[in-house]
Amino acid sequence: MPNYRIIVDLSDRMLHLLDGNRVTRSFKVGIGRMLTKTPVGEYTIINKQENPGGPYGAMWMGLSKPHYGIHGTNDPSSIGRLSSHGCIRMYNNEVVELSKLVPIHTRVTIRQ
Repeated sequence: MPNYRIIVDLSDRMLHLLDGNRVTRSFKVGIGRMLTKTPVGEYTIINKQENPGGPYGAMWMGLSKPHYGIHGTNDPSSIGRLSSHGCIRMYNNEVVELSKLVPIHTRVTIRQ
């Protein structure tokens, strides 16, 4: 049984999926703008919703920090940029892939 956790590196705008201490996948992400920065800290995934509508793309995975999550986007050009109101944006196909791997309660570390 995999022991997944997620690390989001804000400095290089990458999300890393780890199994134990080994990185198994890495994804380019969009993060919060200057005035709406992505919050640094330790969180968990508390819910998932497919096709939530609006700017959230194909998948929403809510974090234990209210109003923040890892989600898809209806604007693929925003990936790799300071583009969100603090959430972690991913390409739709990649966030769907990630959501199938990680269960609710997966630990998410967001760091500078």
